Amino acid sequence: MKLRRTVPTVLIPLLSLTACSSGNATGTASTPPPLPSPSTGSSTPPASSNAVSPGQPRVLATGLSVPWAIAFLPQGDAMVTERNTARLLRVTPQGRVTEVGKIPDVEPAGEGGLLGVTVSPDYPKDHFIYVYYSAAKDNRVVRFTYENGLTNPHPIVTGIPVGSNHNGGRLAFGPDRMLYITTGETYRTQLAQDKNSLGGKILRVTPDGRPAPGNPFGNRVWTWGHRNVQGLAWDDHERLYATEFGQDTYDEINLIQKGHNYGWPKVEGVGSDPKYTNPLLTWSTDEASPSGLAYARGSLWAAALRGKRLWQIPLSDDGKVGRPIPRFEGRYGRLRAAVRAPDGSLWITTSNKDGRGNPQPGDDKILVIPLS
Repeated sequence: MKLRRTVPTVLIPLLSLTACSSGNATGTASTPPPLPSPSTGSSTPPASSNAVSPGQPRVLATGLSVPWAIAFLPQGDAMVTERNTARLLRVTPQGRVTEVGKIPDVEPAGEGGLLGVTVSPDYPKDHFIYVYYSAAKDNRVVRFTYENGLTNPHPIVTGIPVGSNHNGGRLAFGPDRMLYITTGETYRTQLAQDKNSLGGKILRVTPDGRPAPGNPFGNRVWTWGHRNVQGLAWDDHERLYATEFGQDTYDEINLIQKGHNYGWPKVEGVGSDPKYTNPLLTWSTDEASPSGLAYARGSLWAAALRGKRLWQIPLSDDGKVGRPIPRFEGRYGRLRAAVRAPDGSLWITTSNKDGRGNPQPGDDKILVIPLS
């Protein structure tokens, strides 16, 4: 049985602020007791009075097609994936866009296609670029060498469940220099609670794809019980946070901790069973559908698809979340990627050509947002 709680829509952590950019699975739920609101003595911290404010966005690049992920090279240029075209692009801080190559064997369908990208922490020595994509029979992570084009494709993780929706797809190297991979349960909800499945998980692997030392179950799994994680970010204290699509009630931001079970499909949002880890923050369907996640200047920044805004979530030094602040609501449509650039700005992508948006002139775009 899936547990839910029913509360009014209020912009505070742990109260309903879910969204899924895809269709919804079915399920039933019971209602655990409500949590306190500010008027009844909640200890929820407010947004910090000195929280940084974003400046006016600048359009860096236009005419893209579902730019899904961004990762920066050491010299400041960015690698950008396009989900449906399978193109890997290189974008300079001045906005020059060139095609690096088209990733072979990508099978775009629904929410699948060319998804995540990340750059090796040893890139000056090894020139490795990693991509996550949907192939005919699985989702997979493939490592390429990038020198005068893409060469030497080497699959390092294969057999990740693939489906029309809920494919996960985020890639990021952590402060421990291990590779973190987010996966979805592809509407097969039972996979999320199976520690031997790669679906519905956050995986942690070595740069060559082996289970990372210290993993809790001796395999590639770092955390489990996820529905569809699409954003990862570490704060200044090396705490890992993730965005996650819920079913039809609660989307989430979670603090990711080794070996924890985040409850899906038993729990959506906040539950009462102590064996499942509750989210730090939830949102309602029409306000969120959070995809990319970045950390910069004391806040998390979550790109919202259905919510069509950038959410700023201030963090305290001990990792507690403050009141979320909506930024640029409705101005640019659906927002997909959110990444902190080497100069400290945020790079955000629109996703209005993904079949669920209404393309605006110049879409899809990369926006640069200065942080003052």
